[in-house]
Amino acid sequence: MPDAGTKADEIALVLEEAIVSGELAPGSVLRQEQLSERFSVSRTPIREALRRLAALGLVSFEPNRGVRVRTVSREELREAFLVRAELESLATQLATPRMTDEDLEALQRAERRFHALTLELRSRTREGFQDPGLVADWTRANHAFHDVIYAAANAPHVERIAKSARRTFFGQAVWGAGLDIDHLYEENDLQHQAIRAAIAARSAEGARALAHDHVLRSFRLLETILDQMQARETREARSA
Repeated sequence: MPDAGTKADEIALVLEEAIVSGELAPGSVLRQEQLSERFSVSRTPIREALRRLAALGLVSFEPNRGVRVRTVSREELREAFLVRAELESLATQLATPRMTDEDLEALQRAERRFHALTLELRSRTREGFQDPGLVADWTRANHAFHDVIYAAANAPHVERIAKSARRTFFGQAVWGAGLDIDHLYEENDLQHQAIRAAIAARSAEGARALAHDHVLRSFRLLETILDQMQARETREARSA
């Protein structure tokens, strides 16, 4: 039987993935009694898991209101993307000469899965449908592509800080049914393909530049979604 610390680690990991993927949206309340029932444990590992998520900046403890998934400010998001752009481009440069044939195959598989999910997400978005499960899968596939690069880079300190920055823009992004963002999804997909091609060609500087640009353009995708969602909410409020 796992001890309370191990169980808390497992629960924190599950909840972290749900928050980062957007399954648990910003502002969601996490109730200890519900989590205790969900994971079939006492509240002790639940409280410890929530404390670990708070240390990562994913949730906040609010007096008399419980635990909430944090809502991140636009400035925090911008800063997180700037940090990630620098570190992810460095990791990509380090990884390029270290990639084995097996690594390149793993990167290609990750890129193909991301491509397939991007096509599906674009189709659903154009149709005006909102599918949180698809968004979560798309986000995980995006992370999986970059995680192959982090692993090959073998730079744990860089990876840890970059992933910490990545957590900052959890759940903010991609569920904007009916928004005019199809071209940005397509651009994001093409950038993954370009990064993989540069790595396969062993162009470390080229891959670094592409990775840096990709992260900053991803922020453009996020900002556009947030701006369009805000504009739509304003229009709906005025017409109510």
